[in-house]
Amino acid sequence: MKIGIIGAGNIGRVLALRWVERGHEVLIGNSRGPDTLAAVAGETGAKPAELADVVRGAAVIVVTIPEKKVLNLPAGLFSDVPETTVVIDTGNYYPRERDGRIEGIESGMMESAWVAQQIGRPVIKAFNNIYAAHLRDLGKPEGTPGRVALPVSGDNADAKAVVMQLVNEMGFDPVDNGTISDSWRQQPGTPVYTKDFDREALKAALQKAERARKPQWSGTDKSPGSFDHPA
Repeated sequence: MKIGIIGAGNIGRVLALRWVERGHEVLIGNSRGPDTLAAVAGETGAKPAELADVVRGAAVIVVTIPEKKVLNLPAGLFSDVPETTVVIDTGNYYPRERDGRIEGIESGMMESAWVAQQIGRPVIKAFNNIYAAHLRDLGKPEGTPGRVALPVSGDNADAKAVVMQLVNEMGFDPVDNGTISDSWRQQPGTPVYTKDFDREALKAALQKAERARKPQWSGTDKSPGSFDHPA
């Protein structure tokens, strides 16, 4: 499968590494251009490319960049991407530490619904609630007792099935978390965020989530600060 990854941060690198290992053709790009990705290519085996080439002909596209940088993606980047292409959003909204206040999200939109609105394509939410190091190191063969599970949210059943299979290939049990409207259950501040639960514990934790966004995960008039000194 041809997979394009937009973003070469921690999660993007791990996804690239593991999918290359599993025989997928992986292209990776960032805002600074392929010449800046030599180290990433050496580390992961993915091919650095311009963003237009990352999305061209891909069966799956992963958007794994800071929320605020979604607004800086090239205009029309997804214009020629077929509707059948699966788009995964791994992002989280960190208003006080990084992204600043995004009014659409603050007014109640799910983070991934906002991303979908910006890029003009529906997305599947996945890989957002796990530390990159754990995504790299904790994968286990299917059927292993205690295998870590990851939630997957999305509106298109076929696209979600593709993503759930990719989660399984990574060494994790995929758990259907409903639609994008349900994806708040896996956002920062919920019981599943940065927790390594097995399938049954993850399902239980998803049900314990509270929809109201906690103050820690809401922007202020001083946002953003830094991860050391959030505002």
